[in-house]
Amino acid sequence: MTQAYTNDHSPSVLQTYTWRDAHNSAAYLLPYLRPHMSILDVGCGPGSITIDLARKVPEGHVVGVEHVPDPLDGARSLASSKGVTNIKFQVGDIHNLPFSENTFDVVHAHQVLQHIADPVLAFKEMRRVVKQGGIVAVQESVVSTIYPDSAGLAAWGDLQVRIRQARGNYRKAGLQLHVWAREAGFPVGNMKKSTGSWCFSNPHDREYWGGAMEERARSSGLAMTAVREGFASETELQQMATAWRTWVEDKDGWLGFLHGQILCWK
Repeated sequence: MTQAYTNDHSPSVLQTYTWRDAHNSAAYLLPYLRPHMSILDVGCGPGSITIDLARKVPEGHVVGVEHVPDPLDGARSLASSKGVTNIKFQVGDIHNLPFSENTFDVVHAHQVLQHIADPVLAFKEMRRVVKQGGIVAVQESVVSTIYPDSAGLAAWGDLQVRIRQARGNYRKAGLQLHVWAREAGFPVGNMKKSTGSWCFSNPHDREYWGGAMEERARSSGLAMTAVREGFASETELQQMATAWRTWVEDKDGWLGFLHGQILCWK
């Protein structure tokens, strides 16, 4: 998983993750949760969704797994600060999950498969560790749209695509979830497909997202990779960062994301 992952866990990256919770990023799953359930959250990052899921199962427990330890201390601290105790975090690879078969009632992954080398194997692993009758829930991006667009923002989007393609990532992964799930052994009749969305349009939301993108273009693992491997120059990255700042400050600016999401019953 590490080789294919485009981003690191720098502050600007984690900033765009910590806003996410079960309501804005896993609403399609919530009607199926019950208080006693056990949940595995794969690719948990800073734990904001994981912690929210734990609140939904007060009589159960939740495990958050990330492929590197970097964000996990922060996730533990966040859980402690919110008084959430039915939760733990550990290192684990979605291609080889460190759990026995039929362990969890629900296995959840949010915006993970687009970053990894083998989504079908990931689905097989999630299917393996979920209980019979349990649910595998996955959401991935399909497309984004922004207004007003600019040369700098277009260059940023193109940079993301080129780096992801070089890493073997899956652009528009949300389009293929049902295909990967079927190839992993889920019958078509056991799937429920739907879409979700995000929108960043008010000044606070634009600062949250656009400010993080600005910082990502200036100083992040992705920026260093872009320069080191010849995807972009430092001057070009600064131009992209400036474009994000201009967008943040534009009172007419807005950004939308469309996601594909799927529930698979074992």
